Amino acid sequence: MGNRPNPNSKQLQAKNKLEIMSIHHIHDFDILNELNAKFTNLVVQETADRIPTVWVDKRAVLDVLMFLRTLPKPFVMLVDLSAIDERLRQYRHGLPDSDFTVFYHLMSLERNSDIRIKVALKEGEHIPSATKIYPNANWYEREVWDMFGVVFDGHPHLTRILLPKYWEGHPLRKEYHARATEFTPYFLNTAKQQFEQENLRFVPEEWGMKRSGRDEDFMFLNIGPNHPSAHGAFRLVLQLDGEEIIDCIPDIGYHHRGAEKMAERQTWHSFIPYTDRIDYLGGVMNELPYIMAVEKLAGITTPERANVIRIMMSEFFRITNNLLYWGTFIQDAGGMTPVFYMFADRQKAYDVIEAVTGYRMHPAWFRIGGTAHDLPNGWERLVREFLDWMPKRIDEYYKATMTNTVLKGRTQAVAQYDAKQALAWGVTGAGLRATGIDFDLRKARPYLGYENFDFEIPVFYNGDAYDRCLVKIEEIRQSLRIIEQCLNNMPSGAYKAEHPLAVPPPKDRTLQDIETLINHFVSVSWGPVMPAGESACMVEGVKGLNSYYVISDKSTMSYRTRIRTPTFAHLQQMPSVINGSLVSDAIIYLASIDIVMADCDR
Repeated sequence: MGNRPNPNSKQLQAKNKLEIMSIHHIHDFDILNELNAKFTNLVVQETADRIPTVWVDKRAVLDVLMFLRTLPKPFVMLVDLSAIDERLRQYRHGLPDSDFTVFYHLMSLERNSDIRIKVALKEGEHIPSATKIYPNANWYEREVWDMFGVVFDGHPHLTRILLPKYWEGHPLRKEYHARATEFTPYFLNTAKQQFEQENLRFVPEEWGMKRSGRDEDFMFLNIGPNHPSAHGAFRLVLQLDGEEIIDCIPDIGYHHRGAEKMAERQTWHSFIPYTDRIDYLGGVMNELPYIMAVEKLAGITTPERANVIRIMMSEFFRITNNLLYWGTFIQDAGGMTPVFYMFADRQKAYDVIEAVTGYRMHPAWFRIGGTAHDLPNGWERLVREFLDWMPKRIDEYYKATMTNTVLKGRTQAVAQYDAKQALAWGVTGAGLRATGIDFDLRKARPYLGYENFDFEIPVFYNGDAYDRCLVKIEEIRQSLRIIEQCLNNMPSGAYKAEHPLAVPPPKDRTLQDIETLINHFVSVSWGPVMPAGESACMVEGVKGLNSYYVISDKSTMSYRTRIRTPTFAHLQQMPSVINGSLVSDAIIYLASIDIVMADCDR
């Protein structure tokens, strides 16, 4: 198999290194001049996140996307694609008349910049599919049809994706109810159960698959939706010729809970606990992009101490996530013992998390404007004990697992893809960095003060299952470095902002000042009213790029909250990687991409 490169080798890092702008990221508004030179009738929208946002005519949208995709410094990745039901929105600030808005969030790594393209649609209007320009638009467009009923002409298979095919209605439309009490009581009799079971039957012809070839009959194998290697409620249907995978259909949605719809009926503060349940292994890392997007919307600046606390706790959850990933990766490859050791070490990390936040997996501890409370007495000792314990354990595990010849044989040159494929399918995080692309938002676009920390971005170059695991292991070491710097350089001062839209003010002030007491009462009982506008925030989550795009209509609740998760993108890539492989290699692929189905289905 050959020796694997050292991730910190400067020569190798230079091999595929992108021309990324300086770490002080500034959105590239030159792209607006380039678009104006090529297209007419463009409308530029001001947003709180300062991402260039351009409205284009639906007849020109494919030309605009192709132009952006083929520039000398192209917008190579479709990060997100979704829609907004505009029909009840009051504060639109002179934007184009629209019943539904479809938006495309594109990223250029060479420019280190994003652009948001919007298309206004009236009720019943269609829009052309972008799947021939960005292949990963496939699932996103299916989701928009599923949730909003917007039709994409030319889509290869425009069917439900998160909901069963017999579902009626499109839940993210404003006329669709948001609360269980608004529906008739649920019932399940024998006839309905049989109907629903029959609709779960996989029909190959519906997906353009043949049941037989020229000389053989194909077998169709269901893996899941309840299977130990599926990492959650996930079904994979394989079309097999012997043990070779001819084609596969990832079937998602079994874990869909309507998180984006819930955001429309929760106050800005009370939605925070829901974010923890998206990637249920990411903990506070899920809360971070949401609260930062709201803070941009409200113009809240968080104190330095709050930011460093947020960094420290986020990196603790990166460690707990990656330990579980590493253990189950070995388990799916046939090794049973390491996962038990790694679970024991995760408990040590959770002991620190619990001491700081009061909870373990789902702390709901970050707040708009800071954190729920300050670090407790004695936190330094707990963190120091963990930092003394963990590094030598990582070394032992690495020696026991990653140097094992059986594991290498099962994972090296298996489920392999290159950087071009990764970017085309919207792959981020370890999956992208395993192909030689050293793109990490904490370095490329530092937030919370990450630019003040000394750490490396692990990069490998083979793009296989083994290298994806190596990236995750090295991420643990780098997170330990970051946590140690937080421990040694924790700033003093406030842990939350003094802002009327942020967390409630200190109790002693509410007893002394009537204005503060009124503000506290209104924020807690009704929730703060955020200024009208739009804001998105993207962070380097535990599994890749995680972003929240929030829209306020000057209310105590979000008008629209879009949650972009890495697992949704990574599972969509699966057929392009494993078709032509063996069934056992499909399991290794699933093990190597760090999936959580709640993160995918939301």
